[in-house]
Amino acid sequence: MKANNKLLTLLLCLAVIPGMAQIVTKVDLLKLSDEQKINIYNRGGGVLKGSEAVMHLDERPDDGVAWLTGESFTNGTIEFDIKGKDVYQQSFLGMAFHGVNDSTFNLIYFRPFNFKTDDAVRRSHAVQYVSAPKYDWPLLREKFPNKYEQPIDPAPDPNNWFHAKIVVQGVTISVYVNHNNKPALVVQQLAKLNGDKIGFWVGNGSGGEWKNLTISKDQ
Repeated sequence: MKANNKLLTLLLCLAVIPGMAQIVTKVDLLKLSDEQKINIYNRGGGVLKGSEAVMHLDERPDDGVAWLTGESFTNGTIEFDIKGKDVYQQSFLGMAFHGVNDSTFNLIYFRPFNFKTDDAVRRSHAVQYVSAPKYDWPLLREKFPNKYEQPIDPAPDPNNWFHAKIVVQGVTISVYVNHNNKPALVVQQLAKLNGDKIGFWVGNGSGGEWKNLTISKDQ
């Protein structure tokens, strides 16, 4: 009887640990597009209908984002496939979350043109965290060098699809690339944002493509 009580207590404890239970959603980009639940800011683009549904954003000056108005995210895991290009200073792309509006959000993004360069300094700028607009990359690089941006090892093909996983657990954000068990980047959030918008982000002069988006929300 005592053993059964101990087992019950253990199960109850596990049930209330944050992050143990998740709601997993494989996002249907075609459905969101058909229902006009993708709100694109400062870009042209949309969902390409082929053998796979691919979100495409074109290249324009300044940053752009495609908010998925049919989805939300605060804590849990975001997984997706993403493709940029190996052209210097013309491929900044990633995922915005905790969005409040078009300029206020947390962001993980990649610089594919730095993935496999011979320049070690540039390689160290492969994956980046920022909290816009207050904590953008110039401030973080100056004040906290190599803390909020890191290389990716092994480096993905900069011209091909690669897989990204962003895990948000409380204030900690971890980024995994191509199913590697070791995170490429681990940071503490710099701003507590109350937004829950999530969207595909591109930087100045950049376009990009995304597919196979899965959102797992902690309960």
